[in-house]
This record gives sequence, C-alpha cells and structure tokens, in this order.
Amino acid sequence: MLQKSKLKLIKGLSLKKNRDEMGLFVAEGTKLITDLNLTHPCSFLLATEVWLQSHPHVDSSEIIVINENELKQISNQRSPQGAVAVFKKINWVLNYEELNTNLTLVLDEVQDPGNLGTIIRIADWFGISNIVCSQNSADAYNPKTIQATMGAIARVKIHYQDLCEFLNKCKHLPIYGTFMDGDNVYKQSLTSNGLIVMGNEGNGISKKLENLIPNKLLIPSFPEMSNTSESLNVGVATALICGEFRRRIVS
Repeated sequence: MLQKSKLKLIKGLSLKKNRDEMGLFVAEGTKLITDLNLTHPCSFLLATEVWLQSHPHVDSSEIIVINENELKQISNQRSPQGAVAVFKKINWVLNYEELNTNLTLVLDEVQDPGNLGTIIRIADWFGISNIVCSQNSADAYNPKTIQATMGAIARVKIHYQDLCEFLNKCKHLPIYGTFMDGDNVYKQSLTSNGLIVMGNEGNGISKKLENLIPNKLLIPSFPEMSNTSESLNVGVATALICGEFRRRIVS
C-alpha cells in the first residue's frame, strides 16, 4: 500500500533542493529502473504485483506493492510502466587521468533538462563516460532529464565545475568548441581524446570561455552560406559533432 510519507517524499523530489539535501532522485519505467539498478543503490521501489513478477531480480532496500491507481498518483507519465523507484545519487569524483585518453563533453549553461538528458544519452552511445557541466547548467537528476536519458545516466558520470578553472586545468589537452564563426568540422583534424565544449541553447558558448578554446568548430549548413535555420538544437549539434569525432577513429 502506498504510504503518505512515501508519496510526499516522491513529490518532494521534484525540487532540486530536496534532491540535493537527501541525495535521492526518482526514476520511472522498466528500462530506467533496471539499468540504474546495476549501478545505483535503490532506496525503495514501488511496483505492481505484475511488474514485480516480471522483474524478480530487481534489488532494493525496500519494495512496496502498489496497485494501478496508486501508481498513477505518483507517476509523471501518461502511461505508467508498472514501477517507480527512488535511487541514491552517486557523487562522482572527476578523474583527470581518465580525461587524458578519452573524449569528454563540456556543457556551458545548457538549461533545458530534456536537452541535457538527450546529451547524456548521446554520450553513452558514443562511448563518452564523463560530462562536465557548468554550475548553472540543468540538474542531471531532474525527473525530465532522467527520463530523457533512457537509462544512460547509469553509465555516464556527470560533474559540475567552474568551467574556467576546469579548462585551465586541462590546457594540455586538445580543446574544441562549437561556434558560428568556427572552421568546418568536416575539414579539420580531430583527435581521439580531448574536450568538446557545447554552449547554451540561445547564446552558445560564453565569452569568458571562448579564449580558452583554441579549436573552434562549425557544423556547416548545406549548401554553405545558404539562407537556412539560425542554428541547431544543442542535442542535435552534439550528436553530429560526436559522430564526426568517432567516424575519424574507424575511417
């Protein structure tokens, strides 16, 4: 049975301050829950009997059986998938040695939770295990972000840093960024390691970071210089950039 205290807790975790204070976040749906269950401790799981019978190996400190009506009370989905779980956040430590041999995404003021979730999913697809976000970027544990990752949040480590300090620490690495006046990415030499900086949805990469990024890239429209859309969605742009970096490895 759904307890009022659990209902209140889940509703409260829609707020970042509560997620930060309690170190908890909510995940819904089979794919998310089963993926996260492999990497994150599950504080408690609320699920229907049918769902639990179909997923007997899901591990949780506490399992509460609820009915469909109770599930609808706590779900943010139009068609709930049978379970809602509360997981403990992991405070990842940024391993600078790991950055030396891998690609790392750096997000400057990405504000939309859905965009952040999409980028996490893109990073997972292209084998990028670390994303460094500016401190004012969207929260990786926002329910909309978590949902948009489709389970990738279980495998990609998210870090929040002062980006000026971070980029200065990483000056020995190749640093790339996307700019409207950058050089055509398809004609540039690209490395298998380094930092890829993606900017804010409306303003791009901030001026304070621009001088710290020696390699400025442009995703050209086709035909080049034609009258077209003003810009690409940051998630779409990230996918294109990551795809081009990875293509160079296998070419």
